[in-house]
Amino acid sequence: MPLVLSGCSTLSSVNWSAANPWNWFGSSTEVTEQGVGALTASTPLDEKAITDALDGDYRLRSGMKTQNGNVVRFFEAMKEDKVALVINGDQGTISRIDVLDSDIPSQAGVEIGTPFSDLYSKAFGNCQKATGDDSASVECKAQDSQHISYLFSGEWNGPEGLMPPDDTLKNWKVSKIIWRR
Repeated sequence: MPLVLSGCSTLSSVNWSAANPWNWFGSSTEVTEQGVGALTASTPLDEKAITDALDGDYRLRSGMKTQNGNVVRFFEAMKEDKVALVINGDQGTISRIDVLDSDIPSQAGVEIGTPFSDLYSKAFGNCQKATGDDSASVECKAQDSQHISYLFSGEWNGPEGLMPPDDTLKNWKVSKIIWRR
């Protein structure tokens, strides 16, 4: 009898949510047409809603910046001591998410670090010079996507304001996956 009772007490310490088969293979967070994981265009731009959507996997910090002459609020989702996501919004909901976490791929399987040459043969028709804080990079629309683009970064010593040639871009890598509403 004592053996059976000790078996019961052991079962009470099992983490049942971790025992669910859908949790056995890690997080399935990815960038889709709808957003990033549970973060979508309908997610309110407030700390609690974002924390809930991220399922407590990240530590949030908020900030303010100027954009087109307006002050806008944003959130950074931190993983350990690194920025993993930058969440921007307007009109009270999320409008853009920048993914810097290499554990979050796009729905097409593209990850941070994927070379340009794995996705594109040429920039023409696919890419443009990035703007703002990312002006040293090149942004390319994901194939068959209305909402996802990839930011490529790398070395180039050409004239400022011009996009690098395809021969240079082929060695550049995805530094950010961007979702826009």
